[in-house]
Amino acid sequence: MSEQHVSEAPVDTRVRVQGQPVDSYPERAPEAARGKTLRVTVVGEDVLHRRNAEVTEFGTPELHTLIDDMFRTMYVAEGVGLAANQVGVDLRVFVYDCPDDEGVRHVGHVVNPVLETWGVEEEGLAVENEGCLSVPGPHAELPRAPYARVTGFDRDGNPVTIEGSGYFARCLQHETDHTLGRLYIDRLPKRERKKVLKTMNDMKDQVFARRAENAENMRFE
Repeated sequence: MSEQHVSEAPVDTRVRVQGQPVDSYPERAPEAARGKTLRVTVVGEDVLHRRNAEVTEFGTPELHTLIDDMFRTMYVAEGVGLAANQVGVDLRVFVYDCPDDEGVRHVGHVVNPVLETWGVEEEGLAVENEGCLSVPGPHAELPRAPYARVTGFDRDGNPVTIEGSGYFARCLQHETDHTLGRLYIDRLPKRERKKVLKTMNDMKDQVFARRAENAENMRFE
């Protein structure tokens, strides 16, 4: 999911890594320093439009490297979440570094995510702007559930449960959608989807140039 403005909220310096609170954390996840920048896939590429494969082997060097690369690529592309199919890998994995509406920062990764949502009957759907690194440039308003929980595993096969509200709940829904072969634009009305894709075509070269500049100049040490 691409970065965007979050509604103003009281400043809160708390950080939760893999769903657990920590006292301090660096500006960027340490995994990024070990990773390399990969190309981000773009809408229309097959790997983005099908349910991806379940991870069956945990703790492998390949899975560790993939997650490191995904963190680095996410930061270079200025995102708050990134799924494996967005770097061309057919596996159900995503990483995230995303604030919620209360200013709490959530950082981590989930393998084989299973999504639950709630709060719609009580509060209604939350309609906010949403964007995607694989639809470079534009954003569009999209309704999502106000609360979400994802269960799955970490890279070593340990169970994880991540939950959040507001913007972070949107991120969890967006990234889990990716692992199932669905982009946010697939949830839009046809006319709005067409408008977003036209805007993307007008903006993508500028976005790609900015990512290339970030890849050259962004520091991860």
